[in-house]
Amino acid sequence: MSVNIGYLFAIVVGIFLGIVIRVYYAKLKADSIESTAKKVLDSASQDAEAHRKEILLEAKEDVLRMKKEAEVDAKDRRSELKEYEKTFVLREKDIARKQDTLEEEYTNLKKDTALFKQTESELAEEKKTIVFEKGLLRKEMEKVAGMSQEEAKEVLIKELEDDAQQSAFSRLKKIEEELYENADKKAKNIISQAIQRMASDHTAEITVSSVSIPNDDMKGRIIGREGRNIRAFEAATGVDVIVDDTPETITLSSFDGVRREIARVSLERLMLDGRIHPARIEEMVAKVKGEMNEHIKDVGEQAAAEVGVPGLPTEIIKLIGRLKYRTSYGQNVLKHSIEVAHFAKLIAAEMGLDTDLCLRAGFLHDIGKAVDHEVEGTHARIGADILKKHYPNSPRLINAVVAHHECSIKPETPEAIIIASSDAISAARPGARRESYEFYIKRMSQLEEIANNFQGVEDSFAVQAGREVRVIVEPKKIKDEEMCMLSKEVAAKIESELDYPGQIKVMVIRETRSTEVAK
Repeated sequence: MSVNIGYLFAIVVGIFLGIVIRVYYAKLKADSIESTAKKVLDSASQDAEAHRKEILLEAKEDVLRMKKEAEVDAKDRRSELKEYEKTFVLREKDIARKQDTLEEEYTNLKKDTALFKQTESELAEEKKTIVFEKGLLRKEMEKVAGMSQEEAKEVLIKELEDDAQQSAFSRLKKIEEELYENADKKAKNIISQAIQRMASDHTAEITVSSVSIPNDDMKGRIIGREGRNIRAFEAATGVDVIVDDTPETITLSSFDGVRREIARVSLERLMLDGRIHPARIEEMVAKVKGEMNEHIKDVGEQAAAEVGVPGLPTEIIKLIGRLKYRTSYGQNVLKHSIEVAHFAKLIAAEMGLDTDLCLRAGFLHDIGKAVDHEVEGTHARIGADILKKHYPNSPRLINAVVAHHECSIKPETPEAIIIASSDAISAARPGARRESYEFYIKRMSQLEEIANNFQGVEDSFAVQAGREVRVIVEPKKIKDEEMCMLSKEVAAKIESELDYPGQIKVMVIRETRSTEVAK
C-alpha cells in the first residue's frame, strides 16, 4: 500500500515538474519572440528614417537643379528681349526716316502737280489756237480743191485701196505659183523617196486552197458514205469542198480566209489521224478554231513588233491578226496596213511631222475591216469607234483613221492627210489590187448577211463561188414545215437586194440530234 502511494506521489511530482519546465520554456520562447520583434521594429524604423532623409536630399537637389535651369532660361529670355528691343529701335528709326522721305516727296509732288496744271492750261490755249488755224486752212484748201475734206478722204482711200489690191493680187498670184511649183516638186520628191525606200512584194489573194492527199483512196474516205463526211465538214467549216478528177488534190473554196485556213488545217489533221467521221470532224474543227484564235493573236503581236508599235491592247492585237485573212480588192489587208504605216512614217519624217502618230495611225487605219462584216457602217467609222474605246484621249489618231476614206469627215491635221495619201499610194502600186475580187467578196458577205437576219437562223455559209447559200437553222425555233417558206423568203430577199449573174441556190438545213450515254 505504501509502495503504491510512493509511485503515485512520484508520478504527480513528475507531472508537476513537467508542467513547470514546459511553462518555463514557453516563457523563454515568448521573450525571444518579443526581443526579435523589437529588433525588427527598430531596424524598420532606422531604414524608414534613412529613406526619408534620402528622399529629402533628392528633393533638395531637384529644387536646386530646377532653380538653376529657371535662372538660365530667364537669362536667355532677357537676352532675347534685349535683341528685340534693339531691333525695334532700329525699325522705329528706319520708319521715321522713311516718313521724312515721304513727306519730302509729297511736297515735291504738290509742286509738280501745280506745274502740270499750269502747263495743261497753256497747252489747252495752244490747242484752241491750232484748231482755229486748222479750220481756216481746211476751208482754204476746200476752196482750192473744189471738194470737202470727207470727199478728199474717200478719193484718196479708194486710190490707195485699188493700188494695194492690185499689188496684193500680183504678189499673191506669184506666191501661189511659186508655192504650187515648189510643193508639187517637194511632194513628188517625198513620195518617190518613200516608195523607193519601202519596196514590198504584191501577191494577189485567191479564194481557194489546195490540199494534197496521199492517194485517191483518201478521197473516198473524205467524202464518206453517201457524202455524209463531206457534208459534215462543209457544215462545220462553212467552206465548199471541191473533189474533182485532179489527182491527189482536194480544193477548198471560200471567200473568208479564216474559214478556209481552218478547213485546210482541219482536213490535213483528219487525214493524219485517220479517223474521218462526222463526230470526229466536228471535234477537230472546234479544236482548230481554238488554235486559230491563238494564232491570230500571235500574228497581231508579230505585226505590231515588225512595225514598231508597242503597247497595243489585246483586243486591238487580235483584230490586227484577223487582217491577215482579210483582203481588199485582192490585196492582203495586214500587209497593206504595214506598208501604209511605213509610208506614213517616211513621209512624216521628210515633212518634220509626228512620225509616231503617223506610224500608229497608218498601222491601225483599216482595223475596221476585221469586223466590217459583223458591224454596220464603213470600215473607217467602225475602226474609229473601236479606237475611241481604247484611245479616248487621242482625237488626232481617231481623226486620221476615220478621215482616210470618209468624204464627209475632213482631215483635221497634216498627219491625217498623210495617212490618206499613204493608203492611196499603197493601193495604187502596180499589181496591188484586183477590183473584181472585192466585188466578189462583198457579194458573198451580203449573201450571208441577208440569210443571218432571218429569225431562227443559227448560221449561214455562201459556197460554190456565191452560187449557193447554205442556211443552218435552230431545230427548236424552225419546224420542218417552215423550212420551205424560209428558203423562199431568203431567195426573195436576195433577188430584191442583190445584183448577181446567173442563179443562187438557197439550201435550208435543219438537223435534229438525239444523244444518250451508255453507262
